Amino acid sequence: MADIIHTDPKVQAQVIDLVTRERENSLSNREWRHRLAGYGYGIRSTETGQFIERLSTRAAICAVPAHLCV
Repeated sequence: MADIIHTDPKVQAQVIDLVTRERENSLSNREWRHRLAGYGYGIRSTETGQFIERLSTRAAICAVPAHLCV
């Protein structure tokens, strides 16, 4: 299970907006992950689901919205 760090709900909303916008602009899952890496974010898959994480610290920020899960 991923340990979600306690971030401000506004920050979580901004990150989800960024992730959603980049997914809409990407042609594939691979491109989407590459684009997120450029912003310093990644998607981690676990047994409990997918999480958005900071690449620098590998800390989970929030869960990936269900409509974006791959």
